[in-house]
Amino acid sequence: MKYLISGGGTGGHIFPAVSIANALKAADKDAEILFVGALGRMEMERVPQAGYKIIGLPVRGFNRAQPWKNISVLFDLWRSMRQAKRIVREFKPDAAVGVGGYASGAAMKVAARMGIPVILQEQNGFAGVTNKLLKDDAALICVAYEGMERFFPKEKILLTGNPVRQNLTTGTKKHAIEWLREEYGAMFDAKKQTVLIIGGSLGARTINEAMAGGIAALADSGIQVIWQTGKTYFDKICATVGAEAIDAYKQQGIVITPFLSNMPDAYAIADIVVSRAGASSISELCLLGKASILVPSPNVAEDHQTHNAMALVRKDAAILLKDAECGEKLLTAITDLLADKPRQETMRRNILAMAQTDSAARIADEVMRIATSKAKK
Repeated sequence: MKYLISGGGTGGHIFPAVSIANALKAADKDAEILFVGALGRMEMERVPQAGYKIIGLPVRGFNRAQPWKNISVLFDLWRSMRQAKRIVREFKPDAAVGVGGYASGAAMKVAARMGIPVILQEQNGFAGVTNKLLKDDAALICVAYEGMERFFPKEKILLTGNPVRQNLTTGTKKHAIEWLREEYGAMFDAKKQTVLIIGGSLGARTINEAMAGGIAALADSGIQVIWQTGKTYFDKICATVGAEAIDAYKQQGIVITPFLSNMPDAYAIADIVVSRAGASSISELCLLGKASILVPSPNVAEDHQTHNAMALVRKDAAILLKDAECGEKLLTAITDLLADKPRQETMRRNILAMAQTDSAARIADEVMRIATSKAKK
């Protein structure tokens, strides 16, 4: 069987897409998989790293601030549709999977017009523009949150959760302590509480600024910290906190780094997590049962991270802190939650109950079922 997978732009789209591809290959080692992405976007690098072929389309997003520039955007969309048609005609997929993003819109629309069954995967609690536009073309729409009938036809919806990185559950606190000592020269104590700060691979400005102002107080209180600043902000954090201070903090169980290569162990040692509220991050927190403080990014379409976070807050599975309040309230929120172990346990129990396990395998099963049904017809 042949499967076309399209989408990207952010890790939140790429991780699920690659996870679905891996699940399809696990179920059928002879399956052929081709990705379609947008030229110049993250997927053009990440997908080949995962071992899959990808073809880039020149598709771009519309410029809402300068509408007169959209003539070239429309031309690139036309070119992308023509190229997508050629790709579908030559590859002859049995099914097409769209995970959102510019390229997904062009590829899935063309696939549907050419009689290829389309399966959509929506990561967020507030549906993305591309998937909303494709809802009538889809044979099935796999979602991560309840209540998605306000965006999609109810009869097409299947609650599967979001596929996440398969190795996340392999971490242990013991191995984390060894890893932190070997890689960073940091001394962590298994008996002390640890907070993990993650703002995404690029970082989160407000979270970083709040942490820069509060890291000394956390160190003085004996709280251990793993703080991923993101590559964009690391140099600024070094200048603000001081390179010597960052090095000295390691002896107190505090690591400040632009990027974490070992997320399974970072999660394993963390008692609480401070994070943005992207779909992939929330799915990971649910799967691992982590008490968390969520700071939704204000710079995303339709404010979908707030919708993601509220799905947890309504079930007392997380704390939501507005981005604008982060500088003033983050430090207090961290120390208060660390001091309230019964609240931590309640949040862990509630967020774990929301986890959708084996999401990638379940989606892959549906993709294969639909593809096989189409082939028989």
